[in-house]
Amino acid sequence: MSNLNLLIVEGNIKKDTETFIKAAGTSVSENFRKLIKVFEPECKIDIIEPGNDLEVQNTISKIKDYDGVIFAGGAMRINDQTEEIKKHISFAKECFKSGKKILAVCWGLQVCTVAAGGKVNTGKNGSHVGIATDVKINENGKKHKIYISKKNVFTTPAFNFDEVSELPNNSTILANNYVNKVMALHINVEQSEVWGIQYHPDYYYKYTINLTKLRTKKLLENKRFNNQEDLDKHISYIKEEEKILDFDNRTQEVRNWINYIKNE
Repeated sequence: MSNLNLLIVEGNIKKDTETFIKAAGTSVSENFRKLIKVFEPECKIDIIEPGNDLEVQNTISKIKDYDGVIFAGGAMRINDQTEEIKKHISFAKECFKSGKKILAVCWGLQVCTVAAGGKVNTGKNGSHVGIATDVKINENGKKHKIYISKKNVFTTPAFNFDEVSELPNNSTILANNYVNKVMALHINVEQSEVWGIQYHPDYYYKYTINLTKLRTKKLLENKRFNNQEDLDKHISYIKEEEKILDFDNRTQEVRNWINYIKNE
């Protein structure tokens, strides 16, 4: 295959994008573009915001030109079912019809799950605030191309309060941990194939640390932590993990997805 042509779907609305820029210096979608360019410098990458109706119309008209679609992370809660969220789900359904190979990250996984007929709800066992520990690849995951050369048990940047609570048809769980039963999911839907993960190979810990600090008030109000001291201890723990972060292992899923597209 010649140079790849990819589409990244921004997962944040303007307000949340401004918060992420404070944390990471760029938007979620631009951050993902930079990561892809590390592996594929000549790759052509477009970015779309599903809330922009004109962008959506133009993109749908040329959707078959893309080799793959990335649904990036975001801070919305899917069961709020705002008009913006409905547009994200609707756009995912359009992608399914076109037979796209899709990488769905965090919010992206939740969007694609609901678009495919599954359900998402508040996590029963808590949340991931900046980090997910002891993510275990199951036997199905060990056979899946998303986890080629990935450590079987790993710690990773993550930030989510919701989880996949009901699987869509034709889907297979690939990984889990003690917080979320579905940390990775393969979905076959319409003509498309979705590789979904409930964590962030595209984030550095420094981003999730900054996001945690920016969300301190809400985290404490919602009793995610007992008090400021507990939150500070959690941030200190992430800082220790940051020191041993392995770039290759963290980003392996993205590279595997790119290689899968290139070799098809």
